[in-house]
Amino acid sequence: LGGARTREDLHIVKAGVHVVIGTPGRVFDLFRRKSLPSDDITMFVLDDADEMLSHGCRDQIYDIFQFLPPKTQVGVFSETMPPEALNITRKFMSKPVSILVKRDELTLEGIKQFYVNVEKEEWKLETFFDLCETLDVTKTVTYVNSRRKVDWLTDRLRSRDHTVSATHKDMDQNTRDIIMREFRSFSSAILVTTDLLDRGIDVLQKVSLVINYDLPTKPENYLHRIGRSTGKIGRKGVTINFVTVDDETMLFDIQKLYNVDVEELPENVADLL
Repeated sequence: LGGARTREDLHIVKAGVHVVIGTPGRVFDLFRRKSLPSDDITMFVLDDADEMLSHGCRDQIYDIFQFLPPKTQVGVFSETMPPEALNITRKFMSKPVSILVKRDELTLEGIKQFYVNVEKEEWKLETFFDLCETLDVTKTVTYVNSRRKVDWLTDRLRSRDHTVSATHKDMDQNTRDIIMREFRSFSSAILVTTDLLDRGIDVLQKVSLVINYDLPTKPENYLHRIGRSTGKIGRKGVTINFVTVDDETMLFDIQKLYNVDVEELPENVADLL
């Protein structure tokens, strides 16, 4: 891992290992130092490729490929397959085989989807408070796009006496587990999170309302947010999207990708929950 002592990694690798699991930066550093013998690599696996590439690791990943022997078997795994990931398959894989797994547990069927035209970012908070007064927000998941915003929104909601749990990518797994148990047990009514939630944390069996305080940065993540939350087979739910002027293109792309019509939030939305 980046941040861990390089010297310890060097000793471990030098002693001999069968498998090396690491972040792109640290793996590249081991190759660059010639501490990881590239000639011995028989298989290279890039997991969560969409996340890796969207978080600025693309150049490091490309640099790693330069060290790999031509006959190295390469596997690329991704929840979504954006152009950057497909580009890897074209550049660094020989006659790749594509295996698409049907995700039966993710669906938009039965989910009522609405948008609220908030126009400006600074108007979102009061809009959220208005919804809290109108709707039963018990077991609500609210998505934002950054850790800083998770902390900010959590503080604002608590200042209005809402019970809130919060999670983001910088929390360790033990802390996230505690927070998820708290949310499951009804100790908190609202969970504020980033897209991290839809990757391996399945605690949303009873969620009926998802609020996209921020629209996702990629249309593909829309399905993972609301499909994992309210779209379990046989269940129904409501999703409310806050849309500023800058978000209009993203909302259009989402509707086009999933062939859905996201309508403006009606006044009787409380009757739909």
